[in-house]
Amino acid sequence: MIQVIQAQNVTLAYLKKKFALYKSEDEQFFTEWFDYIPEISELEKQYLDRVKNNYLNVLENAPLLEEAVKLVVLSPLLDLAGFYRPPFYIATEESVEISEDFIIDDEVTTEDTKEIIKGKIDVLVLQDQLWLLIIESKRSSFSLAKAIPQALTYMLANPQPDRPTYSLVMNGEDFQFIKLIKQDKLMYALSDRFTLYRRENELYKVLNILKKIGQVLN
Repeated sequence: MIQVIQAQNVTLAYLKKKFALYKSEDEQFFTEWFDYIPEISELEKQYLDRVKNNYLNVLENAPLLEEAVKLVVLSPLLDLAGFYRPPFYIATEESVEISEDFIIDDEVTTEDTKEIIKGKIDVLVLQDQLWLLIIESKRSSFSLAKAIPQALTYMLANPQPDRPTYSLVMNGEDFQFIKLIKQDKLMYALSDRFTLYRRENELYKVLNILKKIGQVLN
């Protein structure tokens, strides 16, 4: 029997149970978001100030839907981080499918069951057919906590288990990075959460981290 589960409905508890996925508590597991990150220029800061102001101005009229978030916030970040230039290239709305065979036991019968998780990635940054950075943009009213299990599901489909996978989940105003490693164990960790509602422009930090991840994966 085959059961199809949509990626947006997957929970962290499900991933832990079916894929033995665990969250690392080791601070040295995910240092890319805070250790030796590249500086950004004054011109880049000015541009990011404009991006922040544009987002907050547009948000005054109505909650931003996913496509607007990509247009106003995500696209400028990818441009400044260099993900529109070789060796990177962009693929959007990529379908993914992962499966796990397991046994369902009840008092009456035991049957082999295969679950298939399906979904689509909003933006996928690729290099030489490898998944490098998955970016999951959500409606501005959505909590990032709902997007993290979905992003991890997509990251599990990385065809190169010997390399780490990184993700950025965002809803336009909040941003959080994820790192996943598929080696002896499936382990992940989260960065701090950054937001546009602080006085300082935390898009600076988001761009810093994107540039660092680009260096790691290049």
